[in-house]
Amino acid sequence: MSEITVALVQERNRGDADANLAQIEIRVREAAAAGADLVVLQELHNGPYPCQREAVEDFDQAETIPGPGTDRLAQIARDSKVVLVASLFERRAPGLYHNTAVVFERDGSIVGRYRKMHIPDDPGYYEKFYFTPGDLGFHPIDTSAGRLGVLVCWDQWYPEAARLMALAGAEMLIYPTAIGWDPADDDAEKARQRDAWVTVQRGHAVANGLPVLSCNRVGFEADPDGVGRGAQFWGTSFVTGAQGEFLAEAGSDEPELLIACIDRERTDAVRRIWPFLRDRRIDAYDDLLKRYRDE
Repeated sequence: MSEITVALVQERNRGDADANLAQIEIRVREAAAAGADLVVLQELHNGPYPCQREAVEDFDQAETIPGPGTDRLAQIARDSKVVLVASLFERRAPGLYHNTAVVFERDGSIVGRYRKMHIPDDPGYYEKFYFTPGDLGFHPIDTSAGRLGVLVCWDQWYPEAARLMALAGAEMLIYPTAIGWDPADDDAEKARQRDAWVTVQRGHAVANGLPVLSCNRVGFEADPDGVGRGAQFWGTSFVTGAQGEFLAEAGSDEPELLIACIDRERTDAVRRIWPFLRDRRIDAYDDLLKRYRDE
């Protein structure tokens, strides 16, 4: 099929995994009723964003894959007959954890996973304490809704990640996300940050001729230790077409189910008039493998 309907579930944390998954189930059913073939959830949707502090007890939020969390998500995908992109705090082994996206087919089977490759370490986003960088590389996941280039949050700032997914045949780029403002930032700074976030991802769509689906969480989450100012996640989940044009965009303050229709055949048409892949000078890019060019 050329056209598919996609849905992004922009949600806030509702307290714990059971409450969050119950709300996710409601939203996925609504998406299926609206004709969605593919549903994308936000980053680490089963609980509060865990990385505002460094606390060993927060590793208790992690879960094995497969495990009870994926069993529940598999049932949701199976009942609604949708392809589902989920995001989990993965416990791979004692002392080894990942920030992992899991993709379920319409029958509830796990058809692939992606472990977040770029791990931030910033005030309020202490992910390096919790997550080992991914080791699965940049490989699209084949589903009945298309070949999905699944990446996670901080990956969305890196053109290399988007390009490698495109070069491997991804038909769309998908970013489960948890990003927000420091409440102390003024309105001008908040606007600059969110505009940069939207712009860089639209640039990935343009440079690769691919639709982009970016699903962010929303709402205020306090620092559990009461030390930091907390995070105001800015929502603004969106879907673009292959030229970076907006197909749908959510607000910044409330949970929302975002629905969009994507024409997958447009990538071929767009790449014929903007042949970026044809004109790449792969003979001249060796220095991209350096950390910095000290000349």
